[in-house]
Amino acid sequence: MGYSSYESFRSWLRDEFTFRCVYCLKRETWGLATGEFELDHFKPQALAPNLTLVYFNLVYSCRRCNQVKLDQQVADPLTTFSSHCMDVLPDGSVSSERIETQRLIRQLDLNSPKLTKWRVMWMRIVELASERDSILYRQLTGFPDDLPNLSQLRPPNNSKPGGIEISWYAKRQRGQLPDLY
Repeated sequence: MGYSSYESFRSWLRDEFTFRCVYCLKRETWGLATGEFELDHFKPQALAPNLTLVYFNLVYSCRRCNQVKLDQQVADPLTTFSSHCMDVLPDGSVSSERIETQRLIRQLDLNSPKLTKWRVMWMRIVELASERDSILYRQLTGFPDDLPNLSQLRPPNNSKPGGIEISWYAKRQRGQLPDLY
């Protein structure tokens, strides 16, 4: 579909998924400096090898979620994990009244003791930064410094029309990038 390797889509997917894991919503700015995010085949390569290079079969995922998902068939996280159907609770767990969302939370073990403890820690870090260190707060809740300039890349054949103009880099260039997301 225009690229010889699905890794070539990385810059496009980083931008499209707002620099965070589609499953657990971990932000790039909350992790290691490099190598923590992967490209996941929504329909696993083992089950749908013909979709290996199809852009719309790829999502941006942290390594942990990608390894837990592996070759499982899962519900579409773009609809299942939308903000109106999933909540992060003060104890760090995620919950939903929707059966499909509950199933995906279980499949990806998003309420494991390690992840809930990690979420509580990050909620507290962001809260403290909000109260005491505005620069750190903006760093934690803002966009990464290295936004990809998609206009310098060849668009995927099946990309959305106008994708470059609505990219986060283009918004920064026009002075329209929000401080926080």
